[in-house]
Amino acid sequence: MRFSSEISLWWIIPILGMAIFLSLWLYSRKTNSWVNELSKSNRIVLITLRILSLFTLGVLLLGIIFQAFIYKNEKPILLIGIDDSISMKNYRDSSKLENRVLQLFAGAKEKLSDQFDIQTYHYSNIPEAIIESKIKFDQQTTNLNQAFESTYEQFYNRNLAAILLVSDGNYNIGGNPIYALDKFTTTSVFTLGVGDTIAKRDQLIKHVSNNDVAFLKNDFPVVVDIEGIKMGKTSTEVSIEQNGNKLATQTVQFKDGISDYEQVTFMINASSPGIQQYTIKLTSKDNEFNYENNTRIIYVDVIDSRSKVLFLSESIHPDIAAMKSVWEKDQNLEVEFKLLSDWNKDLKNVDLIVWYEPGLSNAREYQKLILENSISKLFIVGSQSIFNHIQELNISLDIPSSKNLDDYQASVNTSFNFFTLTDATKNAINSYPPIKAKFGRLKIAKDASILLNQRVGPVSKPEPLLYFATANSPKGSYKYGVFFGEGIWRWRLNEYAKNQSTNAFDELFSKIGQYLMVKQNTEPFRVTMPKSYSPNENTLINATVLNAALDPITTVEVHFHLTDEKGKLSKLQFGALGDFYQLNLGKLEAGKYSWKAFTTIDGKYREKKGEFIVKPLYLEQADYQANHNLLRQIAKTTNGSFYQLDQYEQALDEISKRDDLTSISYQETSFNELIEYFFIFLLLFVSLATEWFLRRYWGSY
Repeated sequence: MRFSSEISLWWIIPILGMAIFLSLWLYSRKTNSWVNELSKSNRIVLITLRILSLFTLGVLLLGIIFQAFIYKNEKPILLIGIDDSISMKNYRDSSKLENRVLQLFAGAKEKLSDQFDIQTYHYSNIPEAIIESKIKFDQQTTNLNQAFESTYEQFYNRNLAAILLVSDGNYNIGGNPIYALDKFTTTSVFTLGVGDTIAKRDQLIKHVSNNDVAFLKNDFPVVVDIEGIKMGKTSTEVSIEQNGNKLATQTVQFKDGISDYEQVTFMINASSPGIQQYTIKLTSKDNEFNYENNTRIIYVDVIDSRSKVLFLSESIHPDIAAMKSVWEKDQNLEVEFKLLSDWNKDLKNVDLIVWYEPGLSNAREYQKLILENSISKLFIVGSQSIFNHIQELNISLDIPSSKNLDDYQASVNTSFNFFTLTDATKNAINSYPPIKAKFGRLKIAKDASILLNQRVGPVSKPEPLLYFATANSPKGSYKYGVFFGEGIWRWRLNEYAKNQSTNAFDELFSKIGQYLMVKQNTEPFRVTMPKSYSPNENTLINATVLNAALDPITTVEVHFHLTDEKGKLSKLQFGALGDFYQLNLGKLEAGKYSWKAFTTIDGKYREKKGEFIVKPLYLEQADYQANHNLLRQIAKTTNGSFYQLDQYEQALDEISKRDDLTSISYQETSFNELIEYFFIFLLLFVSLATEWFLRRYWGSY
């Protein structure tokens, strides 16, 4: 034990001297007649008690801190990890798997419980403690790399001596688990192999690539990867069906007969809107090891419309091409460019008008048509725009009447909150080259929100380069944006020259388009949920109810009806969570579901309907050959050993005999102030109480 103090410990000597002086002075004063009557021994006792009390109080004032060392022993931890994924039951001996695992648990407790702290975990993904009676081998994915990474974090600075992993060695998510083992410098991994490593005659659909979304009446590709194992030089038929109707068929020829990979592509027409189910099938062959992997189901959400962006200009300009290139990448957008002289004045199905140089004299005849509707608009006010014509656009902008131009860079307004940009995009925008704009002061409406300000060198000006606001038309209100300047194409070119990509430029104009095209939602009842879920995740649905003032409320009941593919109806109810509603449907089986949510707001019935899918996972069904080579490599890398699962007793014997898997002794340090120790207060109390009692007993008052 060590002690220290912020005040020099040499002060103990003056404190002791002061305590002695005061005690002697107190009990030698002639005015205390009862003291003179005490015997010498009684006086010495009282003086000693007073010295002890004063000295203890003085020492406490020094703030002495004691550093104490405690030594503890920690038993080595043996973690038994069970890969409980579906692929573990894909082998001929799978019927015995659960019993053997339970025997492993019992054997480990019997042989090693005195020597080790035994902990059992599910080990397919993030490790979770096992309830031994509930091992189902039903996990849809295997991520051994994540399992090891999570183990390292969970047992960091603990005596994790060994991991005993029961697995078939197959993983289908995450990286190679070997790389995660570099951190386990003091932990040995012993592996118990499950399954058969011999390849079996089989053909299977290995992978299917397809778009999640397709547009009505358009063709979309479905790419099917097929694997043939020991199928010989034979052919098989691949077909794709919808509602029992065969849409297309192709023939695949296996070549060398050992292990073949073939790929076929189908072009399917999206003939009906909504979530469509398609079934891909392989023609079954004799003596296949497994027939379940010959079928794969996919879902495609067919939408019957997409947003349309219309570019209008008096002439072609590279700024238009730069912006157009961003929106053309979005499959949900239809982008069209028209010269005003060629435009037929058709605005049907248009969601955003991008008008380049709207303030030209030749464009005035189109002005009324463009402005007298509720379509969102983006105005690019370049160097040729005329002062009087801009004022007629109702965009709250007064521009300089002169034709003088200047160069301005962009500065991102940090208080802008209509949408957010990543830090990388903000940094890129601040470094973009200057653009040309009219010189002079700009005036915009007070309710306009500025995203980009003009900047000259390091100085940001109050004048905007890009701002957003709302305006009214005979057909309703609409959102609009105004970009003041030209030379946008230089931004895109500059970024590509620096980074060989245009990610920041794309994000900026993609967010601009998304903001302008999204209509303000004034629906009093809203339901929010993704179009698809995974069987491994909880199906969460959110709902919002608004009152007449469009403020969220949670005072009404919100009901939910769910119907699966078999027609089974489940009636549920949302629960209030803060200022919205939420419903957790848990983990649903793969398939297509239809739903209806309804409530009553101010006496009026409100209803929402829709569909969603739970995508089937086929990752585990493809593993019918165990990868024991990986398990051997894991064991060798960490100074462990590999055994078959039915050899678990040998593994337990080796673990029990390993000299390096031992308890560790570690030191814990604690810092306590002297005033925190109870015996100090006890000493002070006893000394003062005893002195008081003796003084009373010997005649003091």
